[in-house]
Amino acid sequence: QVQLVESGGGLVQAGGSLRLSCAASGRTFSSVAMGWFRQAPGEERQFVAAISKSGGRSNYADSVKGRFTISRDNAKNSVYLQVNGLKPEDTAVYYCAASRFYYSDSRPTYDYWGQGTQVTVSS
Repeated sequence: QVQLVESGGGLVQAGGSLRLSCAASGRTFSSVAMGWFRQAPGEERQFVAAISKSGGRSNYADSVKGRFTISRDNAKNSVYLQVNGLKPEDTAVYYCAASRFYYSDSRPTYDYWGQGTQVTVSS
């Protein structure tokens, strides 16, 4: 089992930045790949970014490439999402997720999910 708790969301103006954090507990953190997803009202949960177990590899949704950066600190059992250049269309609940297998862009790959943190971008 892995428990995940997100933090760092908030209300920000377009062009602003936030740093989302996700604290993990329960399983050796370096044994899971991590991902961030987001869900806007009325829409399906979508992939944002993912990072390998060691932190050496990552991938991103095209819509956030160049603006968002995923990182992890295995010593602190945490994964982060630095979000820059925010746009109103980035407004969503952001979820972190853990996978025993791979840093995938596919939701079914992930075994554990946090409760989410709200990001709202005003124009």
